Amino acid sequence: MKHELKTEKNFKYIEVGEGTPIIILHGLMGGLSNFTSVTDYFSANGYKVLIPELPIYSMPLLKTTVKSFAKFLERFIEHKQLNDVILLGNSLGGHIGLLHTKLFPEKVKALVITGSSGLYENAMGDGYPKRGDYEFIKKKSEDVFYDPKVATKEIVDEVFATVNDRAKLIKTLAIAKSAIRHNMAKDLPQMSTPTCIIWGKNDHVTPPNVAEEFHSLLPDSELFWIDKCGHAPMMEHPESFNRILIDWLKKRNF
Repeated sequence: MKHELKTEKNFKYIEVGEGTPIIILHGLMGGLSNFTSVTDYFSANGYKVLIPELPIYSMPLLKTTVKSFAKFLERFIEHKQLNDVILLGNSLGGHIGLLHTKLFPEKVKALVITGSSGLYENAMGDGYPKRGDYEFIKKKSEDVFYDPKVATKEIVDEVFATVNDRAKLIKTLAIAKSAIRHNMAKDLPQMSTPTCIIWGKNDHVTPPNVAEEFHSLLPDSELFWIDKCGHAPMMEHPESFNRILIDWLKKRNF
């Protein structure tokens, strides 16, 4: 991790740059380092980038829900005394961003989602409980990307360690079930926050039709595709991801 992790009160987070705040929300199995290129690019182009570490493994089990994380995000925004934030979330992070925007629309200027859960029941994956089988975890990790080489040994080892830690596995399954239960199809048509949807054309976790459904349900959304790209466009095609997003933000005067 090349950026310093700050600790204040109950929050651990990265903060780089000055300007309009972009808060990045990582996914269930995604580390803060997945967004290094986004952090570097936008902090150098007039934005303050903040990445809070979501308390996925430290929340009490009964509070390991999408709603609890959306409320955690609101406490973080209050702690940092931010207004008019741009939320950028991948996978579970997109779902948290969507729910936070529904609950606290006055705080969010714009929303960016990529490979987001919130609509598709299998969005959180269905095969992680096979503990101890490294090759299975390796294959599952590779399936997240169009190019399996993006799933480095470091990434596979991290996922393997998580699913072989019983306490972490229980929390992982709890949040996955919460995400499935918390379908947002009925909420989205009432959410007028400008939303940029960036999706991998070859996403097997949240397939392209999920992006199209988000686009059709969100009143003020634009959908952008990245070809030869899986579930984490900001990792697999960082330059394309950054270019799409900066162009959209400039067009919207954000």
